[in-house]
Amino acid sequence: MRIHRLYHPEPLPLNQPITLTDEAHAHLTRVLRVKLGALVELFNGDSFAYHGEVNQLDKKTTQVILRRKDATQKESPLRIHLGQVISRGDKMDFTLQKAVELGVSRITPLTSERCGVKLDTQRLQKKQEHWQKVVISACEQSGRNLVPSVNHLSTLSSWFEPIDASVTKVVMDWRDAQRLSQVMDAQTQDLCILVGPEGGLTAQEIDTAIQQGFQAVTLGPRILRTETAALALISAAQLLAGDF
Repeated sequence: MRIHRLYHPEPLPLNQPITLTDEAHAHLTRVLRVKLGALVELFNGDSFAYHGEVNQLDKKTTQVILRRKDATQKESPLRIHLGQVISRGDKMDFTLQKAVELGVSRITPLTSERCGVKLDTQRLQKKQEHWQKVVISACEQSGRNLVPSVNHLSTLSSWFEPIDASVTKVVMDWRDAQRLSQVMDAQTQDLCILVGPEGGLTAQEIDTAIQQGFQAVTLGPRILRTETAALALISAAQLLAGDF
């Protein structure tokens, strides 16, 4: 029998009825069309997976009973912080979704000189909530029990300052740059990746990043789109770290 995996933003006690969120209820009943007794797996970001079944179902609510919890370890040994300049349309959603599937630990949306997305306060709040939902959905799909955080939108200059000096930091550069394997290896534990927008980071922005401790890297002679660059860097880093 198929097991339906869902996020629940509250504590998950065993052997007690738990009422799912309206969103989870709608997904189970209208999209998946589950029946009483359907198997479910819930997670809330505490690193555990909780297993049980649907024990009550009506038009407005779904209740589940959880019978056991497992401390399944699906996190990468490499903690990756992705600083991604926001991109247009659904490219940002795609980048966040795939970055989570590949094991990124934290994401900071950024603005830069060539960033083509402008958000007022109201739209930004909705975007932040939407991006976190994209991340949660990617965790549901990929089996991760820890939910990566999506930080508040930041400028490049504000973002540079709080990054720990002990973290390995990389930025892609179209000029003379070294390969990622020259910067990190299997012993690297924390990696911070900076990826620019569709138009790329300016030479001055890259130089400023380097002054802030970032190392310029290349993934070959071809020019990559912003969403490709982020995912290629994460994948290459995971390979070097031993996660793949």
